[in-house]
Amino acid sequence: MRSKADPIADLLAAFERPAWLLRLNAVGRDLASSSGQLVSMDVDSLLEAAASATGLHDFGREDFREPLSVLTRSLADESDPSLMGSLLVRGDLLNLLENRLRLVAARAKTPAIAAEEITSPIFIVGLPRSGTSILHELLAQDPRLRAPLSWEAHSPCRPADAAEDWEQAAIQRAENVFTFWKELVPAYATMHEMGARIPCECIWLTAHSFRSEEFLGRNCVPSYAAWLATADLAPAYTIHREILQLLQWQKPTERWLLKAPSHMMALPDLFSRYPDARVIQTHRDPVQIMGSSVNLLRALWWMRSESADPELIKASFAGEGLAARLFAALDFRDTADAPTDAFQDIRFADLMRDPLGTIAGLYPGLGLAFTREVEAAMGDTLAAKPRDRSGKHDYRFSDLGLDLAEERRRFVDYQERFGIPSEVA
Repeated sequence: MRSKADPIADLLAAFERPAWLLRLNAVGRDLASSSGQLVSMDVDSLLEAAASATGLHDFGREDFREPLSVLTRSLADESDPSLMGSLLVRGDLLNLLENRLRLVAARAKTPAIAAEEITSPIFIVGLPRSGTSILHELLAQDPRLRAPLSWEAHSPCRPADAAEDWEQAAIQRAENVFTFWKELVPAYATMHEMGARIPCECIWLTAHSFRSEEFLGRNCVPSYAAWLATADLAPAYTIHREILQLLQWQKPTERWLLKAPSHMMALPDLFSRYPDARVIQTHRDPVQIMGSSVNLLRALWWMRSESADPELIKASFAGEGLAARLFAALDFRDTADAPTDAFQDIRFADLMRDPLGTIAGLYPGLGLAFTREVEAAMGDTLAAKPRDRSGKHDYRFSDLGLDLAEERRRFVDYQERFGIPSEVA
């Protein structure tokens, strides 16, 4: 029976873990209780392991060390990691550090990488669950636009002596990760489509600076979140650009298509690195978004933690947490320094009702023609992706235990400004 006092805690309990995972985590608890931390998050251990795996030692700029230290302390002290969670997190961190080593080495060996120009990139921003992912994937069907794929973010640096099948092996490695996530929490497949060849969010690129909301989505790390909220994000956008330059040097690109809700918190840094950027912002009823976002976040945390604090989940993606992301973007857009002609807005309701017509309306602002070939490619993608094909993502605002009238008041000006219909009554 669902508890009235703590509805999210009851929802977390509803995520069943496979029997093999319960046994593994139980063994991990037993071993850790007698021998201390079973999987090390020590920064020196991570750096040494990454250097040993790659044969490289130059991590580049030192600005990654403070956030990495804050993050690893937060993971150890606050995330209540399971054995499986600890293994996944250490693997995530090693992958990022190894990529960083390879990126620095590639740029040192080949100066032409740093000379690559990133011209008028397109960024999709908006609250989580507001249509950013489907818009990203549909626009990526335009051959003039290139979205970084998930496998490329996982393995961005192709070695100079790579075997002929290196790319296929890199794709398979990434696919193995996403398949495993769905085995850990089967319900995740109904919430967010993942795959090696699917466009990824920019937080996977900025994670290489260890200044990224990617870590907030995967782990319960409140002290790291507090540090990140006031951190200088310029290093995140510097490495973001460096990775794009590397990918573009490896495979020539006309124009980048990028996406992340977290860009809303850092638009000044984004335009500092990409002054000719174009930004598309999606808009949806924030009250509806809350339930969907919290449901997704709890699934991700549940993969790695023995428990998950319901209040921290709500603070991250409900009420004030959601409003902070949204109004950071709107406040910037309302300043005199904002490049107002760089922004376009679309509503989720319009995108769902008439996806191709809504997207066609964006093209003049992007300086592109909406051709019949592009329209056909997008139509084929939509036909192959019926909604709920992996099962229905079931979530309700009432599960959050929040006051509907209070949340409506919080966002009333926003809904009126962009004509956003309410989805929750």
